[in-house]
Amino acid sequence: MIFLGLMIPFIGTTMGAACVLFMRNELKPLVQKSLLGFAAGVMVAASVWSLLIPAMDMSSHMGKFAFVPAAAGFLLGIAFLLVLDRTIPHMHIGSEETEGPGTTLNKSTMLVLAVTIHNIPEGISGGAVFAGLLTGSGDVTMAGAFALAVGIAVQNLPEGFIVSLPVRSEGGGRGKAFLYGTLSGIVEPVAGGITVLLAAYITPVLPYLLAFAAGAMIYVVVEELVPESAEGEHSNIGTIGFAAGFVLMMMLDVALG
Repeated sequence: MIFLGLMIPFIGTTMGAACVLFMRNELKPLVQKSLLGFAAGVMVAASVWSLLIPAMDMSSHMGKFAFVPAAAGFLLGIAFLLVLDRTIPHMHIGSEETEGPGTTLNKSTMLVLAVTIHNIPEGISGGAVFAGLLTGSGDVTMAGAFALAVGIAVQNLPEGFIVSLPVRSEGGGRGKAFLYGTLSGIVEPVAGGITVLLAAYITPVLPYLLAFAAGAMIYVVVEELVPESAEGEHSNIGTIGFAAGFVLMMMLDVALG
């Protein structure tokens, strides 16, 4: 069951990337903005309900200082993504400027790296909640863990398609575009699997790890998804998408958790 849970987000990315095999035209700006906003909403809701709140519940024995592990882990997650952002060459969708150190990598590879960077915390978050199950934490349930996995998979669907499109547009062909889109998500089950394998050793720091994943995900939302969804005209479409994603993830977590 845990293996399936770790693979669900990757399956979402693969299904999204597969759309490039059948769809001829690129996504209209309005659709892309709504999907980016949707992904941001899912990630914010998952960070709050599936990660930060359980982290504070696990630290309830600290009384008034139960927020400390959540706050510390959250800031560490922000710092971790900031370091990755500065040290890995990448390029965001819709941008022609590269970020990170200088490189000779082509545009397609840097686009995939950009998505891979923010798939890492998603993998860690999935691994952390399933690690909580293995360690017998009553604050994490099987239904809640799968709700998080499904929520991430839902926002990975458009992500897999969006990252595949530029590869095809550059003349890479549908097969190469699908492969690149799929590879951008492979880091999720890998990061999640490593986290689960370390479950026996991370029990004392599990609240920090959950909050760490939340911080990393929020970094992605604020740094990438929200600005991209609000850029140019019709920024309200991104806001509507955000609201839809947030409410869906909240419903999944509360109803199933």
